[in-house]
This record gives sequence, C-alpha cells and structure tokens, in this order.
Amino acid sequence: MEFIDTHLHLICRDRLGYGWTRDVPALASGDFTVADWQGLVAGRGVVGALVMECGVDDADYRDEARLVAGLDVLGQIASCRPEAEGFDDWLDECAGLRVRGVRRILHVMPDGLSQGTGFRANLRKLGTRGLPFDMCFLARQLGLAFDLARACDDQVLVLDHCGVPDIAGEAFDAWAAGITAIAALPHVQVKLSGIAAYCGALGASVAVLRPWVDHVIGAFGPGRMVWGSDWPVVNLGPGLPDWIAISRDLLAGLSADEQVAVAQGNARRIYQLE
Repeated sequence: MEFIDTHLHLICRDRLGYGWTRDVPALASGDFTVADWQGLVAGRGVVGALVMECGVDDADYRDEARLVAGLDVLGQIASCRPEAEGFDDWLDECAGLRVRGVRRILHVMPDGLSQGTGFRANLRKLGTRGLPFDMCFLARQLGLAFDLARACDDQVLVLDHCGVPDIAGEAFDAWAAGITAIAALPHVQVKLSGIAAYCGALGASVAVLRPWVDHVIGAFGPGRMVWGSDWPVVNLGPGLPDWIAISRDLLAGLSADEQVAVAQGNARRIYQLE
C-alpha cells in the first residue's frame, strides 16, 4: 500500500495563530512543517499529502490557505465559513489556491451552526464547484452530521476521523449506530484518521482499533474510505510512524484493489488529484 495523506496539519507560528494549541502540551510550542512530516514518512510508503486546515484563529484562516498554496504538496483542504458573508468571494479565491476541498470545524461550535438555513444554502454551492466538504463532528453529534448530509445530497461529504469515536470510554454501540445511519447516504465518504489518539489508557493497537475500523469498513465499504495521518495531532497517540504501521495491519484483510482504493485511489477521485 502506498498512501496519500489526506489530513496533514501544519503549524507555522510565525505567520498564523493557533490559540487552541495552548491547552495541548504536545502541540503548544514549535512548528510542524512539511519537512518534518517528510522525515517521518520517508521509506514508509506515503507518496503525497493534502494539507488540512489546522483550526487557525478566525482572523487567519484565509491567510493560512494563501500560505499553503505555495508549498510542495498535492493541494489543500482549506478552512471556510459557510455561515458568514463573503463565502462566494472566498470560494472564488480558493480556485486559485490549489484548494481540493474545504472544511468548517463543527465539533467545537454550537450544535445549531450546521443546522442554519444560510449555512446549508452556502454548503450546497460546493457541489456546483466540484469541492467536497470535510465534516468534523463528535460521536454524540452524528445525528447532526446525518441531518446536514441529508440536506446537502448533491455534493461529496467526507466524515473525518471515523466520526470521532470514544474508544477510551468503550462507547461503541451508539457510535456504531450513528455510523451505520450516515453510511446509508451514498454521497458521504469516511476518513480513516485521528482515531489512534482516542484510545486513552487502552493504548492504540491493532487489537483495540480493529472492531471500530471493521465497523466503519463494513458500513461504508472500501470504495468510500480515504486515509489520513492527522499529524501532528497523532502525536497525542502513537505518533505517525506507528499509525502508518497500524493502518497497514488494519487494512491487510482487504483485497489488493481495495487496499489501493483506501490508500490513495479514493482520495484521487474525491479530491480530484492529478
């Protein structure tokens, strides 16, 4: 398997603000650059990356995309504000910034944000521009994700981090039901990312993660799953090299064609990568 990383975060503190990292000691200082990521994936079968917006301070989200546009990566998933004025103008600019998709982080926002009429109307514009939207919801919010997806059925949506399951709390049943429900919507894809940081004292291992990942694969199928590192947030779990190795083991039971699809084929299709 040769992976395309669809969820690489970068932190460039001299250019942008990252207020949320102050409460995360592993991420609270220093930069996390493309060169750092390249050093970690070297020799591990990762052939390229999309930079995922990193929750920069509100005043900086457009500057983040402008900065990433000049980096040696496959493209980016930029931050957006569907609830705000100027959404169309921002999408127009994104067309020249190598933007392959957009995201609005929702799990840290009021639950009602994604339910707003204006938010949904703007989100539906993405389909006409060929841009997928990455959805980031907590497990308790999968009902909100389902409602949003059902209201925006003419575009590609990607559920990040397998719906953020509470693996440490072993809260499987409600999460699994939510995954099954949203997977029934054929325009929703899922991203195998992030979950290695959710294991707590159980530790991120193939044995711990397998039932969760197997449920996601069973619900969505290998044809609707992409892979991501969630670096450097993955450092809150096992770190990037171990996450790559764990991912290979978790996907080893798939056919060769299915492995290629999850590792990079679906990403090329969904994000329209060359």
